[in-house]
Amino acid sequence: MKSATGSTPATMLLEKEGLSFELHAHDYDPDAARKGLQAAEALGAPPAQVFKTLLVKVDKERPACVIIPSDRKLTFKTVASALGGKSASMMPPPDAERMTGYKTGGISPFGQKKTVPIVLDASAMEQSRIYVNAGRRGLQCSIDPNAAASHFGWTVAPVSE
Repeated sequence: MKSATGSTPATMLLEKEGLSFELHAHDYDPDAARKGLQAAEALGAPPAQVFKTLLVKVDKERPACVIIPSDRKLTFKTVASALGGKSASMMPPPDAERMTGYKTGGISPFGQKKTVPIVLDASAMEQSRIYVNAGRRGLQCSIDPNAAASHFGWTVAPVSE
């Protein structure tokens, strides 16, 4: 579904793949300490339903994408374990931007320049729909987490606390 806010690589991929989603624009605060919580507040949605997209490196070299609720923190050991590694660390923002083609605060799990493994926090499966970034700051899409994980072959694991 297209929107007046325009298309992004994420929305184009979702349309191409035939997945049902809805776009939701909101005011983006570049100075917010926690962008995911700011998005949840702007959308009027519970933080447990608004997910943030994080890029990590497993065992210092393998890139991966992790999607967790905006009010939770990533547990690096469980992410590494879910991806068959021993350790994980956050990817530096400039590297994440180069790898995905998106700016931080607007990184979507969909339509990234480079295909990497994606882990979705298991808590998403408790929701009928979750919000994830649609590829631009201030633009979220709501989607069925079960459909997205199944369609794209995401790993579902408890990776946040």
